[in-house]
Amino acid sequence: MASSRILLITGVSSGFGRALAQEALAAGHTVVGTVRSEQAKRDFESLSAPRSLARVLDVTDFDAIDSVVAEIEASVGAVDVLVNNAGYGHEGVMEESPLSEMRRQFDVNVFGAVAMMKAVLPFMRERGRGHILNITSMGGHITLPGISYYCGSKFALEGVSEALGKEVEPLGIAVTAVAPGSFRTDWAGRSMRRTPRSIAAYDAIFDPVRRAREEKSGKQLGDPQKAARAMLAIIDAAHPPRHLLLGSDALGLVRSKLAALEDEIRAWESVTVSTDG
Repeated sequence: MASSRILLITGVSSGFGRALAQEALAAGHTVVGTVRSEQAKRDFESLSAPRSLARVLDVTDFDAIDSVVAEIEASVGAVDVLVNNAGYGHEGVMEESPLSEMRRQFDVNVFGAVAMMKAVLPFMRERGRGHILNITSMGGHITLPGISYYCGSKFALEGVSEALGKEVEPLGIAVTAVAPGSFRTDWAGRSMRRTPRSIAAYDAIFDPVRRAREEKSGKQLGDPQKAARAMLAIIDAAHPPRHLLLGSDALGLVRSKLAALEDEIRAWESVTVSTDG
């Protein structure tokens, strides 16, 4: 492992955030993790004191983020790596799902991540180095019925990540969007918010997808610990990728999507070019 770094990881109480924090601590790094309660703060700080540190922060508390990051920079040290991991899944047919659920989904998955990036960037820019990892999803590349708000938020974070990477690469800062497939986290369990069903017309398309997700929950192919090791590897890479898929399911599904997109582009190419002047 290369020299030890300071990682700021949002949402370290469970899932990818917890797995990455544990692997990073085991590798000798210092981790500052955001948590939602004082009890979670105590739990995390007991993992590997004094290198496991926590701050109570809700990533949707946009007014608090700048001061928390500034305090970390002042009291812990230069944040080398920001990992935007905090997020959750929303399940619901779009017609049935209130706009308030979409706003909450985007507040956490997109606006919270952007606010964290905006907070660390002045420090990273001044130093001329840094790495931002945004945990997106294969749902930022491919879609399924019943998770339109979630996919929308992850597509948005993929786009923000890619554009930001082009802005800050000349300044010595790398941005990687990490898109996991199905992993053994609690994404489909307690972390999932579900809008109640009400329109029977959607049963045939939605019910099999929900059933398959519930049956697979806890038995997914992906190992969060191995995902954490993969993320640590790209942090060490001289030329880290702008996009990284994790898991063979993500690889297969995204490749299929790209092939289908190419087929559709080719089929409609004459219409596409017919609009030129």
